[in-house]
Amino acid sequence: MNAILRSTSIVLGACLICSSSFAQMAISARSGMVHYSTGDVTIADQALDSKFGHFADVKEGQVLKTAEGLAEILLTPGVFLRVSENSSIKMISSRLIDTRVELLTGSILVECAELQKDNSVTFIYKDATVAFHKKGLIRIDAADDMLRVYDGEALVTKSGESMTLKEGKETLLSGVLSPEKFDNKIGDPFYRWASRRAGDLAVANLSAAKSVQDNGGNWLSSGWMWNPMFGAFTYIPYRGYYNSPFGYNYYSPSYVVRVYESARPVTNTVNMGGYSGFNGGGSPQYNSNLGYNTAPRSAPAYQSSAPAGNAASVSAPAAGGRGADSGGGHSSGGRGR
Repeated sequence: MNAILRSTSIVLGACLICSSSFAQMAISARSGMVHYSTGDVTIADQALDSKFGHFADVKEGQVLKTAEGLAEILLTPGVFLRVSENSSIKMISSRLIDTRVELLTGSILVECAELQKDNSVTFIYKDATVAFHKKGLIRIDAADDMLRVYDGEALVTKSGESMTLKEGKETLLSGVLSPEKFDNKIGDPFYRWASRRAGDLAVANLSAAKSVQDNGGNWLSSGWMWNPMFGAFTYIPYRGYYNSPFGYNYYSPSYVVRVYESARPVTNTVNMGGYSGFNGGGSPQYNSNLGYNTAPRSAPAYQSSAPAGNAASVSAPAAGGRGADSGGGHSSGGRGR
């Protein structure tokens, strides 16, 4: 645990959780934790030391580079930065209120599940800046100076001109900003790797959120939580659930009980932090013998006619056909895939 405190610059507080597997909740102090890496990845020209539970930081002024490697970086709570092969980024500012990352070469995918109040995340490419004001999924490619918005929207500013780019639109960043349509249902190996990472963290969310709910832990805001069973941090919303553009759900502690309770319809609901939940009864949808897996809300497991014990056993297909494929690497703190 001391290694985690040193290398991630996070503050760990106690959760009221009886299981020894879930002993801490995490509150980010800075952006820039390299949460996962595979292959050849360096920070300030020093190779990452990939050990279970050990996470390096990209500090202000440092450059992270990939050769034949990939990296996932956690920024402000709810914002995932994924870096493609043969790419480099520079951490301009790691403060939560003003996180700024510059793309130097290659490609990045940024998934914003939530941008908390008073937090700010901005991406810089040449003389253009890209910022989130709500959830979304964007990609910036240095090879063709292109910004693409796969989901949600992003604010682009260049030469004093600002434009909100919405889902399914792209624009060149090297010339005049001009939105054009693109097929956001088509991915590539980098996109599919990012989808697998989203799926892995959604799986870790399921057990982590349930542990908080079962043991009366107070989850006071959205954030990262350490799941030692996976050797990884996962994202847990404050309330409701977050549906990733890749097709996976991340549940809040109050909402995750829906996965475990009966699928049969009920006439009376109970209030759970502003959201209606099942009364329960019958057999639970979740079957621990089938392992931890997550299903999208459209999956048969959520329908009243679904057989009991299936909610957590249905793999979520990536939205719009952008599914995960086989393969992957090993984590600098997580499990190999």
